[in-house]
Amino acid sequence: MLRAVIFDFDGVIVDSEALHLRSFNRVLARYGVEITTKDYYQDYLGLTDLDCFKLLIDKGKLKLNPSQIEELLKDKNREFERLARTQAHTIEGVPEFLQMLKQNNIPMAIYSGALLEEIELMLKQSNLRYFFEVIVSAEDVEKSKPDPEGFLLALEKLNRRRPLAQTPQNSSTEKKENPIMPNECVVIEDSHWGLEAAKAAGMHTVAITNSYDAEQLRAAEKTITKLSELKIDDLQRLCV
Repeated sequence: MLRAVIFDFDGVIVDSEALHLRSFNRVLARYGVEITTKDYYQDYLGLTDLDCFKLLIDKGKLKLNPSQIEELLKDKNREFERLARTQAHTIEGVPEFLQMLKQNNIPMAIYSGALLEEIELMLKQSNLRYFFEVIVSAEDVEKSKPDPEGFLLALEKLNRRRPLAQTPQNSSTEKKENPIMPNECVVIEDSHWGLEAAKAAGMHTVAITNSYDAEQLRAAEKTITKLSELKIDDLQRLCV
């Protein structure tokens, strides 16, 4: 039974991956470092900003002490916010898909490696914030994708918000609905890191080919090119 849908954000809700890459490169330029588009999609997309900088240091491309990363994170966030205010846009079909889930009373959450401030900014700009009960962002997790921590945390937070169940009229006890289980959740992702994380969390997976081709997303149970291809019955069937 389908009881919740958890979304990745960049590349699924908002077309913003290219803005993240530009923001990284504007910050890294002062150190003579550039991430190519090929390398970004191969090695860095799906990671938190912190893990991206750490990986650059580990690869020997960025000659910095890890203690200096905090300032880089602040600078990258400022660059991204400036770009996002004018250039980020909602991916085609997203509002209609979210409305379909809402009409079917399906709770929705976001788990993203982006910062909460960035997610909130773009959701506010696109008037989509009210669809999502829960947002789990980079600040909330110790391990980024492909670790399942973020998806499990999103589910835990959704369950904390479950309404009280109906009780007999003369009963003095109140209890919440049965908790949503991982196998009652569908995750919509655009990267293999995200698909690995969702599967490790015991959730069902849909891949959308906004960032990678279908071959690179073959781990998904269902692959689509746009959200308008996905109907509520498709999601229900995944959870049977």
